Amino acid sequence: MEKLLDLISKEVMDAFEKAGYKREAGRVSVSNRPDLCEYQCNGAMALAKECKCAPINIANAVSDALKESRVFESVEAVMPGFINMNLSPAFLADYVVKMSESDKFGIDLPKSETIIVDYGGPNVAKALHVGHLRPAIIGESIKRILKFMGHKVIGDVHMGDWGTPMGLVMTELRERKPDLPYFDESYTGEYPKEPPFTVADLEEIYPTASAKSKEDPDYKARALEATLKLQNGVRGYRALWDHIMNVSVNDMKRIYEKLNVEFDLWNGESTVQYLIPDMVKEMKESGVAYESDGAIVIDVKKDTDTKEIPPCIVVKSDGASLYNTTDLATIKERVIKYDPDQMIYITDKRQDLYFEQVFRAALKAGLVSDKVTLSHIGFGTMNGKDGKPFKTRDGGVMRLEYLIKDIQDKMYEKIKENKNIDDVEARKTADIVGLSALLYGDLSNQAVKDYVFDVDRFISFEGNTGPYILYTIVRIKSIISKYKEQGGDLSTLKIGTPVNASQKDLMKVLASLSQTMEGAAAELAPHRVCAFIYDLANAFNSFYHETKILSEENEARKGEFIALINFTKNVLEACIDMLGFEAPERM
Repeated sequence: MEKLLDLISKEVMDAFEKAGYKREAGRVSVSNRPDLCEYQCNGAMALAKECKCAPINIANAVSDALKESRVFESVEAVMPGFINMNLSPAFLADYVVKMSESDKFGIDLPKSETIIVDYGGPNVAKALHVGHLRPAIIGESIKRILKFMGHKVIGDVHMGDWGTPMGLVMTELRERKPDLPYFDESYTGEYPKEPPFTVADLEEIYPTASAKSKEDPDYKARALEATLKLQNGVRGYRALWDHIMNVSVNDMKRIYEKLNVEFDLWNGESTVQYLIPDMVKEMKESGVAYESDGAIVIDVKKDTDTKEIPPCIVVKSDGASLYNTTDLATIKERVIKYDPDQMIYITDKRQDLYFEQVFRAALKAGLVSDKVTLSHIGFGTMNGKDGKPFKTRDGGVMRLEYLIKDIQDKMYEKIKENKNIDDVEARKTADIVGLSALLYGDLSNQAVKDYVFDVDRFISFEGNTGPYILYTIVRIKSIISKYKEQGGDLSTLKIGTPVNASQKDLMKVLASLSQTMEGAAAELAPHRVCAFIYDLANAFNSFYHETKILSEENEARKGEFIALINFTKNVLEACIDMLGFEAPERM
């Protein structure tokens, strides 16, 4: 289906042409004065000088050409040359009916592409903390939006599992348990199947080791040596690494599951180690990479740059690889395995320069063709009410698991204020609604912007919040359930022509879905979906408060109302699924 705004513009363009003017001038926009009209066209103003004619005369001629249009209920030319239009209720209803009867709500899907979304990026052996929230849920939502639009999307967690953090953990383990066989390079037997630590141990070991390395140069040197042994394939270090991976990844999966975040690939830096030697060799032989102060680098600056773009370091002077190295090898592997049309990376916006370097190096080295789109979505900071990066009350970085539990517990207390719900249902509902509060509270902000994490605002059932959206869906479910109890049959219903302004407004918001989804997918912008469903929830609630739905005496009209709100529910549920949450049966 064509987008509603395109259909309206086509009608007005035809009228401009019929009146003897350029059809391009008939482009229509949503009115910025909804008190005056629903849509407007300012094309007559732009044509006036060229046609040597007063703009109001052009506007009048076009308005006359639109008098018999089935699209508009009213068309008016107003000084100095604006064309104000209101849609025909019957035309609008027909459009919404076609949406409700079409796959994907009548949205024209683009050509399907293979897209890899690189998000999450946790370091193994470290507890997931609040800093991991944004990449996980922004990436998950973008993945779901692109899948909804018909693309083949592959989500990769891309863990940090091969660098210095591994060496730090192993060094601290050796300090504490020097007799472990992993550190005896003469050991030839089988290593224990059970890990010599728990996930809780790892979460204490890493920060301890990190702090020591900052104060003790010798400790840091031993950690770097351990990292190099791992990367060089020393048997005991690889076996210990396997334990660290199994324990950490299982715990990550448990916590990501709480956020409804799912990855197709659980790859990390280690996954592409086999590619690095030949990749670096080819870069050097082709002249793309060269030695500088013992390191291997690629120049990525351009004559058109207005800021300094340093070379991309591929191998450090001590022979160790970096994130740059593994990211370049990952691009190479993804091209070989998946032949993607796009690769999207979601990290902190402070990494913009880093990804600019890596993308340029990948293109220059021929790891990827210029037909593949490489893009970085840099997100802003999640701040506390003090405007500073979000911390716990004692100033530490909060674990992500605790953040999720905290917001769900607060929602449980709120729901328990309703004395008619038992504890089990209250807890289940609180978990669902609390998650919506967390995800919507973040995703409703434009990703690149910093925002204030305000739990009290996020869990409110009023305003632009997840619980408000879910409450709206639950309200619609309740109405439909009562309609069925009265003997109503949804399968026989069809949306009818609006009979009041609030019903028409609801249909107009529904009709804008195609434009919203096209924009959200093109801009990789979940906040656009949030803005749409907030408008849709508001439009429904206005209709609900101004219209007798179940008590409508005209059965045919009642059926049309139910058909409309059922379609509204379907659209809302599809949209919240793209944001990563669902609605409970009641609240």
